[in-house]
Amino acid sequence: MKLESPITEVKGIGSQTAKRMHRIGVYTAGDILLHYPREYVRFKEPIKPSDLKEEGHAAVIGRILRAPALKRSSRMELVQTIAGDLSGTIELVWFRMPYMKSKVRLGEIYVFYGRVRKKGRQYGMEQPQVYTMEQYQEKMKTLQPVYTTTEGLSGNKIAKAVRAVLEELPLSYDTLPDSIRRKEGLCDYHAALCQAHFPEQMEQLEAARKRLAFEEFFFFLLQIQLSKAQRQTIANDFPLENETVLPYVLSHLPYELTRAQKNCLDEIVTDLKKKTAMQRLIQGDVGSGKTIVAFLCMALMGENGHQSALMAPTEVLARQHYDTFTGMCRSFSLERTVILLTGSLSAKEKRAAYEAMQSHPDAMVIGTQALIQEKAVFSNLGLVITDEQHRFGVRQREVLAEKGHFPHILVMSATPIPRTLAMILYGDMDISVIDEVPARRLPNKNCVVGVSYQKTAYEFIRKEILNGHQAYVICPLVEESEELDAENVTDYAQKLEQYFQGSVTIGVLHGRMKPEEKNRVMEAFAGNELSLLLSTTVVEVGVDVPNATVMMVENAERFGLAQLHQLRGRVGRGSAQSYCILVDHAQSRESKERLSILNRSNDGFYIAGEDLKMRGPGDFFGIRQSGDLHFRMADIYQDAAVLKRAAKAVNDLLQDDPSLVKEEHAKLRQIVFQNMEQGMSL
Repeated sequence: MKLESPITEVKGIGSQTAKRMHRIGVYTAGDILLHYPREYVRFKEPIKPSDLKEEGHAAVIGRILRAPALKRSSRMELVQTIAGDLSGTIELVWFRMPYMKSKVRLGEIYVFYGRVRKKGRQYGMEQPQVYTMEQYQEKMKTLQPVYTTTEGLSGNKIAKAVRAVLEELPLSYDTLPDSIRRKEGLCDYHAALCQAHFPEQMEQLEAARKRLAFEEFFFFLLQIQLSKAQRQTIANDFPLENETVLPYVLSHLPYELTRAQKNCLDEIVTDLKKKTAMQRLIQGDVGSGKTIVAFLCMALMGENGHQSALMAPTEVLARQHYDTFTGMCRSFSLERTVILLTGSLSAKEKRAAYEAMQSHPDAMVIGTQALIQEKAVFSNLGLVITDEQHRFGVRQREVLAEKGHFPHILVMSATPIPRTLAMILYGDMDISVIDEVPARRLPNKNCVVGVSYQKTAYEFIRKEILNGHQAYVICPLVEESEELDAENVTDYAQKLEQYFQGSVTIGVLHGRMKPEEKNRVMEAFAGNELSLLLSTTVVEVGVDVPNATVMMVENAERFGLAQLHQLRGRVGRGSAQSYCILVDHAQSRESKERLSILNRSNDGFYIAGEDLKMRGPGDFFGIRQSGDLHFRMADIYQDAAVLKRAAKAVNDLLQDDPSLVKEEHAKLRQIVFQNMEQGMSL
């Protein structure tokens, strides 16, 4: 078996399981190794049923007091029994697992691990994992992986598949040059994978994360630097001869740009006049006004007879940009064609867009990844803008750039990254920072509360909705987890429906929905057809809904500070006062200290810096921290020190061998250029 072998070649994976694996992005044996645990749990000391005080995950020890009974219905089979002792009992149920009838035996003592629920006065556990005392004591010695799963695919099934592939993987296989690995004190690839999935202790996990994070950063930065070397000498084929549109539009805006916006615009105009093509990143906090800067740049290119393209991460956001830009062209009497190109357009609409792109060499073209499809042909593309760059792979950005003859490149990102890290991550670009929010926007009012505040929060949301506004509620999980005590969208939707009793229109959004489904929900929310949007972090980069005034985040302690700041940036975009309610389920000293930073400040760059300062070894929160920078293992905040080491290693390597022609770098060269051809995605 090879890493590129289909997942069906892995022991125990049939066609149905493979289809479920595909839903979590696993198609090959190599993919399952890169499906890292989202979190790790350490099994607790088992307790007696009589010691249960609340619902949640627990390990309960007890003797089987009633012979397991198998019951059948037209819908399913279930096994029921009772375990405990003279002081108390717990009901146990397994659905669609008839073999449990013979697995647990009357009179035997077991440890049952799972989620405990209370039914009247009796506690019960559904689908518990079953261990002998000896087996459970072994489990307690190690950290247990918690995987992102999907319906019909358990974490246990994923773990078995990972073990099967690791057994087949050659122990000698490694991607990093030995010289770099030794210098950085990194473990080998096989050991890193084993400990990342099945760590025995926190020390091994930290060593594995360091190795795998270093590797991700190393290859990403190496590709960036090689691309930079290729583009540094590219001539500017789209010079500026006219600049009248800028002062005209600025004088007609109903507001004045902030100092930071003006500085950013000046830096871009200076770049556009240089002899070489521009490559610039605009790093702006949520709500800082990057969109108007993008419009002005595209209008300037149009005035000089050049096309420009803006690629957005979602169809809803692309449509919103299209409507905004069309409206501004109309308001400012700019005779400029604005073209929309997205995947959901009809064949007739796409043909019309393609024709317009050919017949209007000064058009503004706005779209999604449909812009990089083969049929999308530009006639005079001079400026490429990608909105929320981290949503796109490096190669996707370059493919759009290749639609023209070395156009200028402008990247916009709302992810608050400290400048020292941004200079490393975007090493091929100059950086502009918009670190001010327009004065016309009221800062959000923030509060951190415990779970007991939930109903008060619901009533506050009801009040805001009655006043004509809208609200978001965020949960960390899509569905109930086997191991994690955290709110999930599936169950929480029922909770909200029961509470509001139809008085509030509720929409549900999460990453496992099909793109067209997500678009329908977001469009309904943007159009005020839905009052409350219940979502996972997929809403973090979404549509601009100025009417939304409340952001409520459940299990806020499970998110990184930068991501929480991104989420609350979904509100506060209109003229009304907006609010962010962070529900801290842990209520620990550490979580209170972390979340208080968000309470004190609305400055994303300050928050990102504080997030860096507070991180320590083994400080894993279970929800990806870097906004949505799609590294598999690495996290720019958590692994900031590793990122800096990887950057130095790349610089040292390229100083010694700029084109990777030395024999000892042959495998490295092959991996890097293969990634560049295929499109290494962040």
